Amino acid sequence: MNEQTRGRAGRRVVIAGAGMAGVRTAVALRERGFDGTVTMIGAEPHPPYDRPPLSKAVLLGQADADRAAAFDVDFAGLGIDLRLDCAVTGVRTADKEIDTARGPVGYDVLVAATGAHPVRLPGTEDSAGVHVLHDLDDARRLRPVLERKESVVVAGAGWIGAEFTTAARDAGCPVTVVEAAGRPLSGALPEEVARPMGAWYAESGATLLTGARVDRVEPGAVLLADGTRLEADAVVVGIGARPSTRWLAGAVDLGPHGEVLADERLRASAPDVYAVGDCASFPSARYGERLLVHHWDNALQGAGTVAEGILGETAAAPYDPVPYFWSEQFGRFVQYAGHHAAADTLLWRGEPADPAWSVCWLREGRLVALLAVGRPRDLAQGRRLIASGALVDPDLIRDPARPLKASAAR
Repeated sequence: MNEQTRGRAGRRVVIAGAGMAGVRTAVALRERGFDGTVTMIGAEPHPPYDRPPLSKAVLLGQADADRAAAFDVDFAGLGIDLRLDCAVTGVRTADKEIDTARGPVGYDVLVAATGAHPVRLPGTEDSAGVHVLHDLDDARRLRPVLERKESVVVAGAGWIGAEFTTAARDAGCPVTVVEAAGRPLSGALPEEVARPMGAWYAESGATLLTGARVDRVEPGAVLLADGTRLEADAVVVGIGARPSTRWLAGAVDLGPHGEVLADERLRASAPDVYAVGDCASFPSARYGERLLVHHWDNALQGAGTVAEGILGETAAAPYDPVPYFWSEQFGRFVQYAGHHAAADTLLWRGEPADPAWSVCWLREGRLVALLAVGRPRDLAQGRRLIASGALVDPDLIRDPARPLKASAAR
């Protein structure tokens, strides 16, 4: 540890948020030799846990909820002061204090890692039988629905809607999915890629209604805007998420979605405040735009950058990862890497009717994004090509029999 780092190490770091981003930041600080105090504050009463198992093993009752999702971290052994069931309600940056349900907490460095919260259907916030799938308690409330094989209406055919529908169909529940757009994943993928994925719902035995808007939810039914009435024992809402940053309003600069506008080292606009994970966007030199990434890998990777900044490691590279996420749905392993918004070319590797296929997006002859269905090797090789910025041969990319790495210009 250099002298500059030693001079910073005795400070108080407070991490608001006990999800993946918060936990990994705390662990990264200790792994890098930080010897100051680390306090992590979580709004939920449960010990910190990972979210991916919620839509799988926990929801289906295939494993004990606490053990399936719990992080394998010895917080006490690492000297991390973990305060649970303690919501953060505000911050006073001039005083270097946050406000919590249990009173103020002072800090020298603050890390905002409060994640995102699910968007709910208007008027259903307190409705019995209307669910979201975001945290451990949500999964526990939904497990009896699947155990009883109740009929379910799912609002939203995005990633979470598809994963829940998969679990519900595996459990034997009748499922109808209502999507306001004309295809699933309308906010995530272009039409020519997302539309074929709509057939997966029918294959699973679920009914997918596109171009359909929910008007209101009544006991035992969902009413659509066109007058259609759908009988439902339960309703699951998966229509997106918003950064949980209300407690930061007026203290740091926020973006159009409420996200913290972090810089290339994940620093917020206020001194000694960082933001990481779902609650923050960052400028990407790779893609030439600011990215807001609501996925597990972003929370995992950003933690190291925040720890480096707190420890004064100024030689560290700016935060500019290749975004990555995965989804298990309808018997398929779906992976995505990169960011395709500014791509100028779309290339298929295989056909969407095949059991396994990939789609590649290029910009100026370079791979910038990849969607792989049942082709994990394509994803791994493509992610490295994106990171390298190498020129690629489109003809070689189109050939699914050739390794994707062979498309790089030599």
